[in-house]
Amino acid sequence: MKKLNIFKLSIISILIFSFTGNIYADYKLGRDYSKISNPLPVKQDGVVDVMEVFWYGCGACYSFEGPVNGWKKTLPDHVNFTKFPITWQSVHQRHAALYHTIEALGLDQKAHSAVFVSIHKENNFLNSEKAIVKFLKGFGVAPETSEAYLNSFAVQQKVSRGIKVAKQLQLSSTPMLIVDGTYIISPKRSYEEMFRVAEFLIEMQKLKS
Repeated sequence: MKKLNIFKLSIISILIFSFTGNIYADYKLGRDYSKISNPLPVKQDGVVDVMEVFWYGCGACYSFEGPVNGWKKTLPDHVNFTKFPITWQSVHQRHAALYHTIEALGLDQKAHSAVFVSIHKENNFLNSEKAIVKFLKGFGVAPETSEAYLNSFAVQQKVSRGIKVAKQLQLSSTPMLIVDGTYIISPKRSYEEMFRVAEFLIEMQKLKS
């Protein structure tokens, strides 16, 4: 009986492995994801980094916000998920500063969601410091506090680093998912497909991170 149970477990393991292999069998470099020519260094800490590249002013990013926030809750403990506000031009850099200010102030996800709503539903593009200060006042942040954070060395340093990273990775569109600073996943036929490709790359990078 013991041998029979071991045999059954072996068969189940083979079936699971085969099924998992079939799920990922069709994902190919150059078609489903691309490799960055000048990648970020892999930290070798046992953690796979996943980064969402976005812009508050991007309509596709607005649609992507809910699904990607739901997906990140399903990720295992060895995955570190972060968001990367794009920094191409002055308006992107202003919105990146807003993102980092919201983070520095310790405001929750509702503040980030409200930025998207303000831009895409209320036609308030938040493209000036005055507009941003007024927006943050709605979350109980005093104007002088908002101004101090927006212009702080820490926030400006993060925006400057964002500019360098965007150039290094040659980021050309939003939204994107980047796995371990090495692989880029551009929008697919569905968000679910993007997530499946990301999960495939996470598994592939697990032993390399």
